[in-house]
Amino acid sequence: MAAIRGKHTGPELLVRRLVHRMGYRYRLHVAALPGCPDLVLPRHRKVIEIRGCFWHRHPGCLRAARPCTRADFWAAKFAATVARDRGNLAALEAGGWSVLILWECEISDRTLGPRLHRFLGTSAAERR
Repeated sequence: MAAIRGKHTGPELLVRRLVHRMGYRYRLHVAALPGCPDLVLPRHRKVIEIRGCFWHRHPGCLRAARPCTRADFWAAKFAATVARDRGNLAALEAGGWSVLILWECEISDRTLGPRLHRFLGTSAAERR
């Protein structure tokens, strides 16, 4: 478990590159916000969270399979993670932030670019 990274993962780097190419600038892992979101666009009051399907229990995803051993341990661990995610999302939205949650299995999908465009609006380069 020590080898599992929480920051600067492959899916996160892909999203960061795409958002940067769209002309947006962002801050990474802002500890002052609930849940320490992956990408924060303070000027636009928007947050992008990249979640791993296994750890954050993506509903209906094959990557969210439950381990067979120590079922009680894993059930409690996953329940706590999902509850924490819900609380962080509610706190961000109550603070006036718009939140986009991207799941690990959706990152390589061709719809990622259009989804980011819909969430972020027109790119910085188009506004100039």
